[in-house]
Amino acid sequence: MKQIVGRFAVAGRVTDIRPLGNGLINDTFRVFTDGPDDYVLQRINQSIFQDVDLLQLNIDCVTRHIRQKLVAAGEADIDRKVLRFLPERTTGKSFWTDGTQWWRLSVFIRDALTFEAVTPEYAGYAGVAFGQFEAMLADLPDTLGEPIPDFHNMELRARQLHEAVAADAAGRLADPAVRALVDEVFAREAEMCKAERLFREGVLPKRICHCDTKVNNMLFDRDGSILCVIDLDTVMPSFVFSDFGDFLRTAANTGAEDDPDLDKVGFNMEIFRSFAKGYLSTAGAFLTPVERENLPFAATLFPYMQAVRFLADYLNGDTYYKIKYPEHNWIRTKAQWKLYGSTCDALPRMEAFLASC
Repeated sequence: MKQIVGRFAVAGRVTDIRPLGNGLINDTFRVFTDGPDDYVLQRINQSIFQDVDLLQLNIDCVTRHIRQKLVAAGEADIDRKVLRFLPERTTGKSFWTDGTQWWRLSVFIRDALTFEAVTPEYAGYAGVAFGQFEAMLADLPDTLGEPIPDFHNMELRARQLHEAVAADAAGRLADPAVRALVDEVFAREAEMCKAERLFREGVLPKRICHCDTKVNNMLFDRDGSILCVIDLDTVMPSFVFSDFGDFLRTAANTGAEDDPDLDKVGFNMEIFRSFAKGYLSTAGAFLTPVERENLPFAATLFPYMQAVRFLADYLNGDTYYKIKYPEHNWIRTKAQWKLYGSTCDALPRMEAFLASC
């Protein structure tokens, strides 16, 4: 691993390398040196990110543009407010591969904190940070690709469910409860594919979005101020619904994603209000009326989409998501469907709150 680090233009001698964090996708390590900086070394999961050139080009464009914005604004301490990836010594690219593994190296941001708790306070911080992230990239001159194609494409997810129903590979449609839920999901399909339809009509734009909006994807300074957004692998063109709705799907759920007790599952309006207020404080200036008025729809879209994905995998025989017991994907489906219903019930309250902002 020291040899891999040596492929990059590091300053100082490597003194130690230790695992860092608990990420589920890439393998991450902290590289200690006797120089001015420590570094973060990552082995990129190429089974998820199959085009590493595109992945890193996206990240390079985004971090360069944000850095330029911070410089123009006269910000201090810029190296702690945007990620910096080092070039590989031979190619100049921000990654290195031996043909079987792909690695990248970034400067470790010192004295930074992350938080796991989803409280109204930190939901507000998340709204500010991700809205600001989108705002800074609203005028990005580069064209980005999709490192995970059709990541949040509802029409694609609906087609996948239709295919799973047609195949019924695991024979699970014989259960009347499963068949009934499939019918309910399909009854809402046209309504929930609204984003793609509005895009084709030319009234809903695609933005550069983070597409993995979680509280722990932000770094905080020790005084509590936000330093920067991290984990940029999923940055790509998408609808703002991706950043708004996906955060709320997890953060505003009063239960667990796979909660077997559906009475615990519901939509937390306090989390919604905090996140939405923070988000509009930084993103409101560039949002179109169509984007803004459909933010409550985004809160309903993502539990619906995830219910569709869990249900399709259940019908296919659990071939995609890891399960802990045979009915796990069915329990997940029902929990997400309950959350979807709760967000639909909350639509009038969400709309009234946004109208007051």
